[in-house]
Amino acid sequence: MTNFISVQLKKASEVDLAKPLCKFIQQSYPGAEAQAEHCRAAEELSRLRKSALGRPLDKHESALETLLRYYDQLCSIEPKFPFSENQVCVTFTWKDAFDKGSLFGGSAKLALASLGYEKTCVLFNCGALASQIAAEQNLDNDEGLKAAAKHYQVERLTASAYEFRTILSALNREPTVDISPDTVGTLSLIMLAQAQEVFFLKATRDKMKDGIIAKLANQAADYYGDAYKQCQYKDTLPKYFYFQEVFPVLAAKHCIMQANAEYHQSILAKQQKKFGEEIGRLQVSNFVVADVKSRILTSSYVNVSKDLVDKINRALAAAKKDNDFIYHDRVPDLKDLESIGKASLVKSTPVVVPLSQKFTDLFEKMVPLQVQQSVSVYNQRKADLVNRSIAQMREATNLANGVLASLNLPAAIEDVSGDTVPQSILNKSKSVIEQGGIQTVDQLIKDLPELLQRNKEILDESLRLLDEEETTDNDLRTKFKERWQRTPSNELYKSLRAEGANYHSIMNKAMQADGQVKERYQSHRDTIALLCKPEAELNAAIPSANPAKTLQGNEVVNVLRTLLSSLDEVKKEREQLENDLKSVNFDMTSKFLTALAQDGAINEEAISVTELDRIYGSYTQKVQESLKKQEELLKNIQNAHQDFSKMKQSNNESNLREEVLKNLAIANDNFVELVANLKEGTKFYNELTEILLKFQNKCSDIVFARKTERDELLKDLQQSIAREPSAPSIPLPTYQTTSAGGSKPAASTPTPAPRTMVGTKPQPPARPPPPVISEASSSSSASAPAGAPAAPAAAPVPAPGASAPAGSTAPSQAQGPPYPTYPGYPGYCQMPMPMGYNPYMYGQYNLPYAPSPMYQTPGQAPYPPPQQPGYPFPQQPYYPQQ
Repeated sequence: MTNFISVQLKKASEVDLAKPLCKFIQQSYPGAEAQAEHCRAAEELSRLRKSALGRPLDKHESALETLLRYYDQLCSIEPKFPFSENQVCVTFTWKDAFDKGSLFGGSAKLALASLGYEKTCVLFNCGALASQIAAEQNLDNDEGLKAAAKHYQVERLTASAYEFRTILSALNREPTVDISPDTVGTLSLIMLAQAQEVFFLKATRDKMKDGIIAKLANQAADYYGDAYKQCQYKDTLPKYFYFQEVFPVLAAKHCIMQANAEYHQSILAKQQKKFGEEIGRLQVSNFVVADVKSRILTSSYVNVSKDLVDKINRALAAAKKDNDFIYHDRVPDLKDLESIGKASLVKSTPVVVPLSQKFTDLFEKMVPLQVQQSVSVYNQRKADLVNRSIAQMREATNLANGVLASLNLPAAIEDVSGDTVPQSILNKSKSVIEQGGIQTVDQLIKDLPELLQRNKEILDESLRLLDEEETTDNDLRTKFKERWQRTPSNELYKSLRAEGANYHSIMNKAMQADGQVKERYQSHRDTIALLCKPEAELNAAIPSANPAKTLQGNEVVNVLRTLLSSLDEVKKEREQLENDLKSVNFDMTSKFLTALAQDGAINEEAISVTELDRIYGSYTQKVQESLKKQEELLKNIQNAHQDFSKMKQSNNESNLREEVLKNLAIANDNFVELVANLKEGTKFYNELTEILLKFQNKCSDIVFARKTERDELLKDLQQSIAREPSAPSIPLPTYQTTSAGGSKPAASTPTPAPRTMVGTKPQPPARPPPPVISEASSSSSASAPAGAPAAPAAAPVPAPGASAPAGSTAPSQAQGPPYPTYPGYPGYCQMPMPMGYNPYMYGQYNLPYAPSPMYQTPGQAPYPPPQQPGYPFPQQPYYPQQ
């Protein structure tokens, strides 16, 4: 009985997903085992895409299953990979499903660096392939009917439109016609209408009650009518709808389903002894079918069942005969017929992920991006807490060392001979020599500028790549203006430039810190060098003084020794506490995953603060206790030292010796701190190098992606420019350049005589300009007497949706579903069947569309073909490729 409409598949360009995904995995996941597993999953995803999109698909359930699995994988990786132009940049290019291209270029296409765009196009293909599978079903058995109804009802096409509408609003780009909301909305209406028709066929096959069948058919006719009106109202639909089978099929099917509804309702009227209503409905049904067959060669679009026509004719003849001879029931006017009810058995099935029953998440063990970000913020909070605690302890230790050095402790209570080096100074000297002494500091200071210069070069090269690409983008934007439709580079690189500025600021602060370290080293270099001398030279450099043997057994000295011993224990405990703080490790991934599963979102701040307090609360309390204990010890040490100073005999030699010992103790503390600072600086620059290399890779990746996108866009622009009609400039003859008064044009430059070139071929004369048809000439040709040669008409065939010319009988606005004209039946009108699309047109009707130029009515002036530029030798100039 019928042909079903199926949707064309979109074609995708080849994309290697494995390479960018593996690069992101290697940058984001430190574990080698996790990297290998995730990279294998990325390669499997790339193979799945090639299987789903890289080859023609059969109209079979297995091919649809492959598409559905790929779409499910896209949904699963969306929260785990940051697909964007400045992070994981992958450009997806898709061609328009309905645009077949032209002689001068390929079909329309759109390229976007958006995973949502890829999902939209894949979902569109899922719906399109489902429509093709449904159209191939055998409707002579129940299995085929069920499969067709199922595939027509899945609302994948509409879902793709709604999803893509959100993407376009964020990217500020226009879609191709096939995935525009108007197109997919119309396609969804058509699919629902066809699903309803399938239920009508099944009800007819199962011989259900005629009242139910009539309502099913009437609902199908209503759906087809809505789709028909949608095609009339929307002038943005693809030309495929008008120049192929869609538009006439919708018109014919609407009428055929209406005829079926009237026929089965007539049977119900006969069962209810309403013989006049039976005849009236059969007359409507018969006229609708006859009108369809008379207006269109239905075998090209919809096969009107001969069985249906015969049934209607036989039933109408029998009903008239019985009514004329037996019942004599009055045949009501069409306006008095009650409307047939409607029964809809179809509904749009929403898209629920996963769509595939065989779906297995390839990246199941990879945490979502939201969890990764939460873990990253938590790690930063943890690092701040640990660093703050360690900084407090180190600052307290430096303060204690400074206080002891200023009091010359413990050297003051150990120096009892007055002519030997105190043991504490010897221990400090030995420690400095073991660490390399002054040579270690010199080498570390020498290495810093080289490391800094390396980092500056990496950062400058990264920003240079961005600058060059942005300059190229600005030049092309200035050249092509509104044609250059892509995100400006200066907007796209804002985050990268902010990141680069942050690195610049970090290096400037590091340079300032390096300067302070060098200045401090220069002020203490001589004392540190003295501390590196052998014991004999060190002893000779320290002034001698009279011994203070009377203080050896003094109570004050014993108290000082006890206090200093307690302070040393505090320092040792603090070192162990620092190691404990650094060694604490707690993975918050499970916590955040649980919160995401329960609440659908992660309150990172609340969870992190609670966990940090639970894990590090005891350690922070120990840090505060250590600081408080040191404060009390230093206070007692200072008081005891005052008593010790009063009891100690004072002379110039003793003061000078004590001053040198103080400087040596300070030099030791400065050496330890300088070495620690320089090593931290070296480590900082090395770590910064790794970060800057990742930043450079990020910049080079986005620049490469932008270059690929730029080349693709340039290619499209060249093709679009080549498709534009080229109009060569033809010089006007001299007589046309003369003014109306007959005078020659002013300031005319004399043209030199042509030079004879030896060996050149004779050139053909210039092509004459195309004829210009004005409105006046058109009107004059229209009013020409009979027999005069008709001027060639230059009016093009109006596009669908365009207003009809004056004098046309086409309606001025979109019409409702076509109904046949029947006397006395209000609401029915002449059905404007789209004969402009029928290659075997016959008869003349008042059509809203111009007839095909290939098949005009006999006796009518032929439609001239559109003007095509000729190509005499040599060829005319064309638009050069940019």
